[in-house]
Amino acid sequence: RLEMRNFGVKVSVIEPGYFKTMITNVENLERNFLSTWKKLPEEIRASYGESYLKQFVASLKVMQKGYNTDLSLVTNCMEHALTSLHPRARYSAGWDAKLLYIPLSYLPSALTDAV
Repeated sequence: RLEMRNFGVKVSVIEPGYFKTMITNVENLERNFLSTWKKLPEEIRASYGESYLKQFVASLKVMQKGYNTDLSLVTNCMEHALTSLHPRARYSAGWDAKLLYIPLSYLPSALTDAV
């Protein structure tokens, strides 16, 4: 963002939370993750263990329940950034981005790691 300022280009960063899209589709993620898992050398799979694989897939399914389905929150940020006379430097779309990720970014790393 700052590097482009010297060229007269204003850049706005849009930081969305978790939204239900094809990128966050659990079936696609699980299929891609399992495909990558099978390609790993046996030594690496053994060091992580099968339980890691199962816990990761289970966590994807739990996270999916909190995905936001209202993509207009993101597109509204895009529209404002593109059409506003004075666009913001950063936009946060979604409750999780506003209430979780922004406050976490100000906390000490040890605390955010615990959360």
